[in-house]
Amino acid sequence: MEVTMDPLFLAWSYFRRRKLQECSDICTKILQDNPYDQAVWSLKTRALTEMVYIDEVEVDQEGIAEMMLDESCIAQVARPGTSLRLPGTSQGGGPTPAVRPMTQSGRPLTGFVRPGTQSGRPGTMEQAIKTPRTASTARPVTSASGRFIRLGTASMLTNPDGPFINLSRLNLAKYSQKPNLSRTLFEFIFHHENDVKNALDLAAQATEHAQFKDWWWKVQLGKCYYRLGLYREAEKQFRSALNHQEIVDIYLYLAKVYQRLDQPITALNLFKQGLDHFPGEVTLLTGIARIHEEMNNISSATEYYKDVLKQDNTHVEAIACIGSNHFYTDQPEIALRFYRRLLQMGVYNCQLYNNLGLCCFYAQQYDMTLSSFERALALAASDEEQADVWYNIGHVAVGIADVTLAYQCFKLALAFNNDHAEAYNNLAVLELRKGRVEQSKAFLQTAASLAPHMYEPHFNLSILSEKIGDRQSSYTAARSSEDSFPEHVDTQQLLKQLREHFAVL
Repeated sequence: MEVTMDPLFLAWSYFRRRKLQECSDICTKILQDNPYDQAVWSLKTRALTEMVYIDEVEVDQEGIAEMMLDESCIAQVARPGTSLRLPGTSQGGGPTPAVRPMTQSGRPLTGFVRPGTQSGRPGTMEQAIKTPRTASTARPVTSASGRFIRLGTASMLTNPDGPFINLSRLNLAKYSQKPNLSRTLFEFIFHHENDVKNALDLAAQATEHAQFKDWWWKVQLGKCYYRLGLYREAEKQFRSALNHQEIVDIYLYLAKVYQRLDQPITALNLFKQGLDHFPGEVTLLTGIARIHEEMNNISSATEYYKDVLKQDNTHVEAIACIGSNHFYTDQPEIALRFYRRLLQMGVYNCQLYNNLGLCCFYAQQYDMTLSSFERALALAASDEEQADVWYNIGHVAVGIADVTLAYQCFKLALAFNNDHAEAYNNLAVLELRKGRVEQSKAFLQTAASLAPHMYEPHFNLSILSEKIGDRQSSYTAARSSEDSFPEHVDTQQLLKQLREHFAVL
């Protein structure tokens, strides 16, 4: 006699083992026989939510709409070291743009790609619309691109007959009074359906039913307000939840609000307050390190990343950022140790081998350099990654004085990514060495228009224009170079010479 497992128990077992589709299918069958089984209904909502769940703790990327229509400005000219929007004002003592490349927003390149570092914060609407476009999409970056793209379609995919729950016919007041169902329903509406308005209504009514004493509902209200852009209301809810219950996630949500309001000092104080209650908590230490890094305070960021590694010695972000910092402070041998550690941990991708190749080259371990780059090329998943690897091989070729190989590498970089400003700049220098002045000038102008935040194309264009006698263009380019990198001595000297010449005229 065959014994069959109870379908609900089997569905629960699948859910625990993260086999969410199988769990959802069994729940669907049970609900066809008994549509009013609340346990099965609740389990199916949880399974569907888990399929599309995204952790809200990470600071998500600001889109054009948020950047240009931002009304939460407190001061147009912030004091030095108090704003994430003016990162160049900090007194961090980090490497200059001559050593460490800068992003469009004026921050040094980080060792680890995070949502908030994907694209810089543009200063003008024209820049905002132009710069975030990539070779893979012609659409400017918005907060909806990538994270909330499943708006209203996820339910159709999981249930071909139509949505599992028809939100327009749902009596939210009734469900808000059932604690066992209301929480799973809220998460389903918020994450799966992405209907923030209905989620907010449910959370508000459930909070009222709990007599405003349930911290969980206050956090959910805060998340809804944050998603709607009502940051001050979100702050009130998170603060109120903290008064009821000290939880790490609430500190992270609240810090996320302050970062969006451009109040990094308040966020830092909040993280330190959290560390008083949760000493050595890795997520809080990482949050502090990230803010210091965004404000150009690289030395403090590195100290906090080291504290992170004392608590968790397999933290990939901390290892990558410390390795990156050592590389840009002229310590490639130490950076190599950190990247090798990542390799030992099982991180196996194009970016890691690319960094290993550069570290080996600058540490004069030439036998490993080309094999690392070969592995990076084999692992490259996109044309942009291929372009970056060829660009770095071109640098190695310049270092060993093989100009022909360097020329071919930079050409290959441009073949894979036609917007690679650094490759245009270096190709222009090689063209000038061959005596092709017009070609060199065209490449430099292209590089300057593609990456207005880089000082090198502007400076090189200024030098070239000055040599061919076009001093007005030279002065304009030098001014652009000075805007990008005010401390650059050669630019200052060139501007001084040009001003003296204009004074004589």
